[in-house]
Amino acid sequence: MKIEWKSAFRLGAALFLVYLAVTYWGTVANLFRHGFEAASPLILGCVIAYALNILMSYYERIYFPDKQTKLVLRSRRAVCMLGAMITLVAVVALVIGLVIPELIACIRLLMKEIPRVMEDAVLWIHESGMLSSVVEEDVTASLLNIDWQERLTQVVKVLVSGLGDVAQVALSTVTSLVSKLVTLVIGIIFSIYLMMGKERLGGQIKRFLNRYLKPSWNQRFWYVVTTVDGCFRKFIVGQCTEALILGVLCIAAMTLLKFPYAMMIGTLIGFTALIPVAGAYIGAAVGAFMIFTVSPIKAAAFLVFIV
Repeated sequence: MKIEWKSAFRLGAALFLVYLAVTYWGTVANLFRHGFEAASPLILGCVIAYALNILMSYYERIYFPDKQTKLVLRSRRAVCMLGAMITLVAVVALVIGLVIPELIACIRLLMKEIPRVMEDAVLWIHESGMLSSVVEEDVTASLLNIDWQERLTQVVKVLVSGLGDVAQVALSTVTSLVSKLVTLVIGIIFSIYLMMGKERLGGQIKRFLNRYLKPSWNQRFWYVVTTVDGCFRKFIVGQCTEALILGVLCIAAMTLLKFPYAMMIGTLIGFTALIPVAGAYIGAAVGAFMIFTVSPIKAAAFLVFIV
């Protein structure tokens, strides 16, 4: 079998690169990590643009589709993109506004009620005489004299103090938030650039690939791209449709069954339904926790209802 020198050169170069990657794996990994961190705003921008483009494309189809005036043609892209962004922000703000305040209120209620429940439990055990044969009387008396509210406050303080110095934690938190905010802003700007000129960018990519790829490879590449795009687009639209239906059904059924926090929990379940596999468990767990602060029996009934 005749081996061409080009094939031998490619094989040798590939083996040499594999050898370098294995020998200097730490350096190569750090290089990839720094490269990924540097490109993270652009990657985030691509993800935002892809998600918003689905909603923007829908708005473009209903934004005066029969009119081809200069004003409509020039404003269609900007207006539809702004509408998609406002829709996404409004949905996220609605979920946060409904869920977070109620969740904080539930945690505060638990912090307030746990000491009373502990005191009642210890008093009931003492009065029933269940521990009289096992624990000495002075031990049960000391349990009755414990200030559970103070003990719970001390536990919270220990947990908070274990996080480190307050100033250092605050500084690192602010630094991380600023870094994430800058990344988000750059990603949003890049996504706007992609959505405003998606046809022009698509044409440039096609001309580039037509110039430097073989026709067979080019055809296979676009087949894979269109297939993946179609699958992801249908998946996202299907997940959003399912989340909307599930949220509305939960709100209606929970209102009919007189469960507490019907609007808030229904919205949360609909939002978490966007998360594959784990979303249903997250929404059910948080909803059951919040109903448990009102009635443990209703919390169990809620879990049965969700299942």
